[in-house]
Amino acid sequence: MYEIDSKLAELENTGSPIQVALIGAGQMGTDIIAQVECMVGMDIPVVCDLSLDLAEKGYRVAGYTGEIVRTNEMDEAIEAVQAGKKVATENYRLAVALPTVEVVIDATGSPEMGARVSLDCINNGKHIVMMNVECDITVGPILRQMAENAGVVYSLTAGDEPGSIVEVYRFAKALGFKVVAAGKGKNNSLNIYATPDEWEEKAKARNMSAKMLVEFVDGSKTMIEMAAVSNATGLVPDVRGMHGPKCNVKDLTTVFATKEQGGILEKEGVVDFGIGDINPGVFVIVTTDKPRLIEGLVQRDMGNGPNYLLYRPYHLCSIETPITAAQAVLYGESTAHPMKKLTSECITVAKQDLKAGQTLDGIGEYCYRASIELADVAANGNMLPVGLAKGAVLTCDVKKDEVITYDMVTLNEKSVLLQLRRIQDQMYR
Repeated sequence: MYEIDSKLAELENTGSPIQVALIGAGQMGTDIIAQVECMVGMDIPVVCDLSLDLAEKGYRVAGYTGEIVRTNEMDEAIEAVQAGKKVATENYRLAVALPTVEVVIDATGSPEMGARVSLDCINNGKHIVMMNVECDITVGPILRQMAENAGVVYSLTAGDEPGSIVEVYRFAKALGFKVVAAGKGKNNSLNIYATPDEWEEKAKARNMSAKMLVEFVDGSKTMIEMAAVSNATGLVPDVRGMHGPKCNVKDLTTVFATKEQGGILEKEGVVDFGIGDINPGVFVIVTTDKPRLIEGLVQRDMGNGPNYLLYRPYHLCSIETPITAAQAVLYGESTAHPMKKLTSECITVAKQDLKAGQTLDGIGEYCYRASIELADVAANGNMLPVGLAKGAVLTCDVKKDEVITYDMVTLNEKSVLLQLRRIQDQMYR
């Protein structure tokens, strides 16, 4: 990776480490602070969270023992940073605009906050590391274009599955392979009707919120992540919601093959996922018609043909995120980013019968789940992107398993996310 370790060591030796602002000090954000505390050539002078206690706790958990200044005022923050102190703030605009900051990591998980933070980054000339995949699949193309126009990098993060998959995908494409499928392992069985109540105890045992766990169980997170991969690569879902077969690593090349080859796919060039021992890995299935390369792939146990497996057996989530921050500052490159327009959309599907006047809750809760669909199909069907669903008010009854459309809801007109999405639709559809 361009001797990134040496570059960071040089920055440390010259007293000019990369300056990072972190927005969101939850589980992922705290991991990032802890990882950067172990590194050379990078520093997080400011952490923003709705809870100052959480922001400060992130530093303490990471082992920082120095002074932390709590402030929402820019002058105080600048003075604190110049004195070598850390800043905890509730003011994301302060964190983004702090003069020394070069790159901002959005670890909020809120699509609306992701849009607001990204716009502030663009206006202030800061690189954007977007851990907020929900925001990316909603307005990623326009944010990426605006960032490029401003001369800054917009990037999904290394370590999260979309970033990890795209890294393997880029490797495969650079070598000239044809990509048959790209995907991930799902670490629990799929229950599309899961709600937080029934998963409360298991969530506590894993030290996470029930809502967050349900995002994974009901498939929403997988749909969102693979939509991000689709939008970054042009690979498509073979069917709405993907196949999601039960299979293990040893089965990947035969399961994710065309039906003519005995597999499950109608076509090549798809995104999908498997339920088995694949997790926490990601995979890209490739093929080639060159006999010499086929011989080499078979000899190296990549498969027996016609498809071959490129498998990365891990993704380290937020632990890898600092690499993307460094990549953006040092080389002006992303780990992954959406193309000019959406290839796939994550649509909103009712988990239960819903009533007119009901306000939709969030992803991983009670009202709906996400499912992946081709962007053109979703647009033609007026389907509501899942990133816009939270807070929408139903104008009619909706049946369980019915796709919620724009004309079934009233949306929040004050939403920056919504306004960006409308501009994106006008420009890139």
